[in-house]
Formats: sequence, C-alpha cells, structure tokens
Amino acid sequence: MSRTRQTDNQFTLDLDAPDDTPRQTSQAPELNSLTQLNELLEHWRQAEWIRPLDVAFANLIHSLCKEQGETPEPLVLLLAALASHQVGRGHVCIDLASLLDDADRALAIPPEEGRNGHLSDEQLEVLATLNPAEVLAQVSLSQAMALLENSQAVSDGSHTTPLVLDGTHLYLRRLWRYEQRIAEGIETRLAAQTALENPQGPAAQTLARALDVLFQPQPGVDYQRAACALAARNRFAVITGGPGTGKTTTVVNLLAALQAVATESPDRAGRRFRIRLAAPTGKAAARLNESIGNAVSKLPFTQLPGNVTQEDIPTRVTTLHRLLGSRPDTRQFRHNHDNPLLVDILVIDEASMVDVDLMASVFDALPSHAQLVLLGDKDQLASVDAGAVLGELCQRARKAHYRPQTVKWLNAVSGQSLPDELVDNNGIGLDQAVAMLRKSYRFTEDSGIRQLAEAVNDGTLGANILEQIRTGGFSDVIWLNGHDHRPDPVATLARIARHSVSGSPEAFHNGGNGRIVHGQELSTPTGYRHYLSLIRNHQLGAHSTRAEWDELAREVIGAFNDFQILCALRQGPWGVEGLNELITQQLLAEKLIHSSEGWWYAGRPVLITGNDYNLGLMNGDIGITFRVPWGEPDGERVSLVSRVAFPSGDGTDGIRWISPSRLQQLETVYAMTVHKSQGSEFNHTCLVLPDRMSPVLTRELVYTGITRAKNWFSLITGNPEVLKESTGQQVNRASGLARQLMQR
Repeated sequence: MSRTRQTDNQFTLDLDAPDDTPRQTSQAPELNSLTQLNELLEHWRQAEWIRPLDVAFANLIHSLCKEQGETPEPLVLLLAALASHQVGRGHVCIDLASLLDDADRALAIPPEEGRNGHLSDEQLEVLATLNPAEVLAQVSLSQAMALLENSQAVSDGSHTTPLVLDGTHLYLRRLWRYEQRIAEGIETRLAAQTALENPQGPAAQTLARALDVLFQPQPGVDYQRAACALAARNRFAVITGGPGTGKTTTVVNLLAALQAVATESPDRAGRRFRIRLAAPTGKAAARLNESIGNAVSKLPFTQLPGNVTQEDIPTRVTTLHRLLGSRPDTRQFRHNHDNPLLVDILVIDEASMVDVDLMASVFDALPSHAQLVLLGDKDQLASVDAGAVLGELCQRARKAHYRPQTVKWLNAVSGQSLPDELVDNNGIGLDQAVAMLRKSYRFTEDSGIRQLAEAVNDGTLGANILEQIRTGGFSDVIWLNGHDHRPDPVATLARIARHSVSGSPEAFHNGGNGRIVHGQELSTPTGYRHYLSLIRNHQLGAHSTRAEWDELAREVIGAFNDFQILCALRQGPWGVEGLNELITQQLLAEKLIHSSEGWWYAGRPVLITGNDYNLGLMNGDIGITFRVPWGEPDGERVSLVSRVAFPSGDGTDGIRWISPSRLQQLETVYAMTVHKSQGSEFNHTCLVLPDRMSPVLTRELVYTGITRAKNWFSLITGNPEVLKESTGQQVNRASGLARQLMQR
C-alpha cells in the first residue's frame, strides 16, 4: 500500500514497503529502485525543475498499479511525471523517440534560466549528475515501450487508463481524448457532402456570381477569392495568413457569399444561416468586432444575389468562453454535445490562441451540420495552455497540396488558376480545406516591419537587415541600442524608461513626420505621455454627464493603445514585473502620475489576468483608472473616487465603470508579455529582449512581437546577440493531431 506524504506543502512519493528489487531497466540506479526514484523526483521538485503536480501524478500512477496487483516500474513512474511536466510546458504529449534521443532538448530540464537560488551547494552538486539526460542515457525506445505496454496504468485508449500510448506518443488520457474529439470533428465535416460539390450546380453558380460581386479583378492569383471559395465548399475550413493579408475581409465576403447561397437554395426556403463570431480573448473579440464592422459596411449588398442585406451578416463578436457558456470552477461548459449551440456557421478569429482543451469543447458544442471556420496566423505563438492546434492544421499550408480535382473546382467557381507548385496528387483531405493568404495589404513593399517580420519568420535574419535596423535604414523601425555591442544594463533599462514616456519620435527618420502610407499621413510615434496627458488635461467636472465621461474614456483607451511595451519574460529586470516598476517610477519622476492618489492613481492601466464571470471581464481585458466626481459634493469641494473604465466587450462602443475593490486578478500593464499581446494591435510597439537567452525566446515570440506593430516598431535589447539567437530557436510542441489526420 502507498500513501502521499506532504513536505513543505509539496507532494512526493512515499512508499510504506517499497519494492527495491533491482530492475534490469537501466544502469541508472534511479531507475532500478522506487526509493531512489522518489529521491530523484524530490530533488527535481525542490529545484523547481518539475511541479508538485507532476510528482503527485506519478504517485497516483503508483497507487493505481498497486491496486491492480502490479509492482510499478520506476521508469513508468518517471515517464508519467515527465508527461505531466510536458503538459505544463504546453505539450499535448511526450514523444518517447525524441525524449530518448535528446532529453535536454525535449524537456528543457534543467531550465536554461538557471536553478533556484535557495538551493544549497550540496543540492546543486547532487543535481549536476541527476539531469534527465544522464538518468535516461541507457534507456532504449524498445525498453520504454515494452514497460509501458505491460503496465496496468497504460492502454492504447480502448479502455480507461490514466495514460495512453499512441505509437511512440505518451499522453495523459484527458489530453488524448481532446485530440481524438478534434480529429473526429474535423474528419466528419471534411467527409460531409455539400451542395457546392458540383461546380455546375445551382448552389455553386450562385457562389460564383457572389464572388464576382465581392472581389474585383486583379492580376495574378487572388488568394482571398480562392480562400473564400474553398472555405465555402467545406464544413470545416482554415484561413491563415500574416498581418494585413485580409483574413477579416475574406471571411466577411465568405459570410455574404454563403448567405447568398442559402437564400437561393430551395432546400432552405430562403432561410438565412445562423452565424456566430468568436475570439479567444476579450481584446481579440473587440478588435475583430471593430474590423468586421468596417468590412461589412463596405459590402455591395444591392448587387449580391439572394437579396442579402447588412442585417444578415453579424458584427457582434463574443469570447469563446461566453459563447460556450462558462461554468465557474469547472472545465465544463453549458453548451456541449447534449446542449449544442444554435448555429449554422461559427467563425473563430485568432485561432492560434485556442488550446486543445478549448478547441475540443468547441467541437463538442457544435451541432453536426454546423460549419466551422478558423482564422489566424499559423506562425504566431501557440496558446499558453497545451496544444498548438492551428499550427498543427497548417503544417502543409505553404505548399497547399491541393488535389487536381480541387484545383479544377476552384478554377470553375472562382476563376482562379493556381500555380503548379501548389498541386499535389497525394494531397490529404485536410489540405483541401486550408487556405493561405499570401499578399499583405497593410504593409508596403519597403516597410521595415514587414521585412523584419518576414526575415524572422523565414529564419533568414541576416547581417544586411540587422544593419538596416541598426542604422535607421527603415522609416518605421528603430533599434534604439543596436550599436551597443555590450550594452550597459543600467543605461539600457534607463533608456527603456525614457522611451516608454515619449516613444522617441526623434529616433525615427525625420522625427516620424511626413510618413505617408496608403495615401494618408501617419501621426508621429508616441509613448505613454500621450494618453496620460489626455487624463490630466481634460475639462470634465462635477456637472459633466456620464456620456461625456464615457467619451473621454474611449479617447483615453484608444490613446493608450497607440503604444505598448512588450517583453518575453515575467520576472527579473527585463520582465513584466521589473519593467512595470521601472516605468512607474519614471512616470512619477516626470509628474505624469501622482503617488498622492495612492495605488489607484489616475491613469493606471490594468490587465485582467483571470476570467471574472460576475463582472463579465475576461483574461486579457485592459482598463484605465480615472478619478471621477461621482461621490457627493461637500460644499464646494467634490469627492473624487477611483473607477476603472473597460470597453464593454459586447460588440458596442460602451464603457463599463468598475470600482477597484471589485477587481480581483489583475496587474499593472505598462509592459506585458508577448503572449498576452496576442489578438492585439498597437500603433507603436516596443519589443524588449533580455540580456541572455531563455527557453521562451523563440522565432515565434519575436515574430509575434514585431507583428503587433501597426505603423511603428522599436527594439531595445539587453544583448544584441539575443535577437539573432532567438530566431534560431523554434517552438516544437509535441502533439499527434496532424499525424492522426494524415492517417485517417
């Protein structure tokens, strides 16, 4: 019998009568004895290489094995702990082949940021010989597979066990089921026949007429038009593309075309499709709401077949959690297989941020006939939680792999002739539902933001483009300390503080003045002084109406979004915590904020870090603090109180005023992580990279940070080599979704 022992509020293995019979698994003693394995996991936990949860999961596997009369193998328990550890790092599973080939790379243990400072010299010396690579050095893939296959805690998924072995991939059962549900949902929709299959049929002809109205002729391939046709044909579709490639425009045209097909279909008797729009976060939903509203207002409704009107295309966007009906303190949603959504078409924007758990819940809640369209940039950072669903689905998007019959159908319906390199006789079913937009309409050819982002994304960031951003060779990009080969940390941090206030327009070409983009002159780059000045200089008083305060809040929130500091880390001087404190002190020194107003001073920006269903605030929502005269006047003196203004998040331009005392999970947000910035866009973005490498510094992170910039981008580095090194390090999350879809 086993039990759990709690030491320093952490769980470790504790065996009453451990079976220390020597195993033949490995020469590593930690894999020949349960007692020694226990000591190994405890050392790793104390060093914070693994989580208490990972140790507790190994303990659970041990207990279940004993209940089944099995003496658990130490290697099985170790792999269970490591599988749990990988989920905490965003992986859906652990690939045993990759693990045993290069454990350090697969696990990032020990972390490159170093070990905890509270460990003694003796503990550090012990850990030096106990890293995973040393422990697993003598374990072969065949040994590991054989032990797992013979364990009562592991199955192939055909019966309920806490671990599932699928090929060489070891899953926690919950994550395996998520992948299965997603793969089944996609496959079912890809196999469904639609009225559009026959290019000469009435539905396809209506679609072709709608496309002729919605898209103007242009030279070369119109990938937006082709994507629209392809997505209309399938019950499941993905439209991916970089910033400014027109994903929103394409999906709005898609919805208009589908409504035209619906109204002219005799089977629907003129009934329109029920359409819902969603995004993973409140910020992403608000951004899509604005852009989709603009796109819908420009549609040529009077020319569309089927008498489609503006009311037929929704413009209100909600978060996925609100759409599915979140239930506090549970993973379950109100809408599920037994209570599906009332929807015919669901569009999810910023799908790269959707983890495997949430995506599985989406498929559970969709009725069988519903069409799902995913939008997103496949090259952005994956979700914070486990999985990289969009990236998995778009692995083959660049080369398309369209079958000849798909290309023939596209040509007949959309008039687009695709190049031969996008045709593949052996293309799989998923390939036929994925469309990649390949032309950027936001950035001009000479845009530094565009060229830098493409170089980072392609892994071609060379000396030429680095020298251009160092020397001001681009009008929209600056590297503020690019010439400092060994930047002084104190001086660099002081530069970040000053830059955050002004935005350093003087560092840009011509002071940022006179820059024309798409026929319009841009405003000069700004920092946080811009929005704080609006707060300090407003003329509203005790007798101003709530509508006037709402208007001020909208203006200030818009001004705050003109500039944002982004960083890679959370802790340390180069992370969110250090930079927020640094910038706060600089703003105090320049009297743009005042300590006399307390913690909730006028102008304090706050980021919500957890969903609050009572207040209707979601993780990622940003609000600005105001001092408002909504207390009772005391003679001639007005009592000022703090209120935080948040965008309503309901598809309107409303403002919610919330008392700080009601806000629970939040942080100041002069600086935010690149992960938190996903789904956002800022007129001027500053990316701060630290003075040393870290596992989180990857090509995807740098690319995502750069592409949050709409018009101006600035870079500050603690070490110039970190920029180049980061682009050589890619996110590679272990998952089996693409493999499953390839095999089906």
